[in-house]
Amino acid sequence: MTNANPMSLMKRKTTFAIVSFILCCTTVSLTAADTPEARRHEAERYLQAIPPKALFEDMADKMSANLPPDQRAQFKAAMTSQLDIPAITKAMTEAMVKHFTTEELKALADFYGSPVGKSAMQKFGAYMSDLMPTIQAEMMKAQANANRSLPNPSPH
Repeated sequence: MTNANPMSLMKRKTTFAIVSFILCCTTVSLTAADTPEARRHEAERYLQAIPPKALFEDMADKMSANLPPDQRAQFKAAMTSQLDIPAITKAMTEAMVKHFTTEELKALADFYGSPVGKSAMQKFGAYMSDLMPTIQAEMMKAQANANRSLPNPSPH
């Protein structure tokens, strides 16, 4: 084995250090900063993947299946026609920006924008339709139990 030129070794070490530094900086810059602006951007991407209007329309459609056929159209219209979608979308965006990190929102947008995520969301309305009667019944039982456990107000 021959002795390496000390100057050549120094150049290689310097080059390695510079390349390593650049790669580290690139990796850091590729990760979105967790700022309100970055969160809002990712929240908007999420809402493009799952538009609130389509979500509510699908849920209303699937929930209407639990009603008699002659009441379904009226139920769907009542559930969707009076919704202020821009207000709901704004509230959803603000809540996501408040509660989730940029990384979490990016993951949600990536997943729900993917074919698997889109497929899962197409099933969400049917899932909620199956679940809603049980949730409603359990909430009514819980409210009845809570009402029974409250002290009776005095008639004075």
